[in-house]
Amino acid sequence: MIYISYIVLGLTLAAPIGPVNAARLDKGLKNGFWHSWAVGAGSMIADGIFMLTVYMGIVHFLDNPLIQVFLWLFGGFILIYSGIESIVTANKFTFDYQRKNESIFRCFLIGLIMSISSPLSILFWLGIYGSVLAKTASSFGTTDLLLYSSMIFLGLALWDVFVAGLTSLFRKWLSLKYIILTSILSGVSLLGFGLYFAFQGIKVLFFQE
Repeated sequence: MIYISYIVLGLTLAAPIGPVNAARLDKGLKNGFWHSWAVGAGSMIADGIFMLTVYMGIVHFLDNPLIQVFLWLFGGFILIYSGIESIVTANKFTFDYQRKNESIFRCFLIGLIMSISSPLSILFWLGIYGSVLAKTASSFGTTDLLLYSSMIFLGLALWDVFVAGLTSLFRKWLSLKYIILTSILSGVSLLGFGLYFAFQGIKVLFFQE
């Protein structure tokens, strides 16, 4: 039962709407299951890196303001670029065109870069996963920490498959205009997150005391 609770925790951590889930929806509705899954797979690799970083205790370099500024600005740039691209290319979308030209590997890189360059993801994993490790160690000891962490990661993987399957299913039912509208809304969401990231980076760079 304890293992199931950690799988549910992984599902819960992956579920909130954010840049990666917006990109999952966009790529899934445009191109189908594997493109959506690839975005999530890239994000999961980044999540795994964050989890390993917290697990190994290698977090002190994140206190460096220059590192923080770089992460904010780089993450903002990636999200703004992806958002603008999603909006600009929405009206050019056709099922055949997108399926032939959208690279699965590119979708994977989008998910990876979005997550690994996101300060919010870093802070999220430092806070949430760090707390989970501390609680698990105090409740059950340190012997099975890696196993419980694997259950969390399994939850992330299940969410990725669920979203990819859901968008693939919706793609068969939705008309072209609704997919284009979803692409535009996803682009606006990505653009909003990107502007927020960029603002935070500029604030740290110029206004931090």
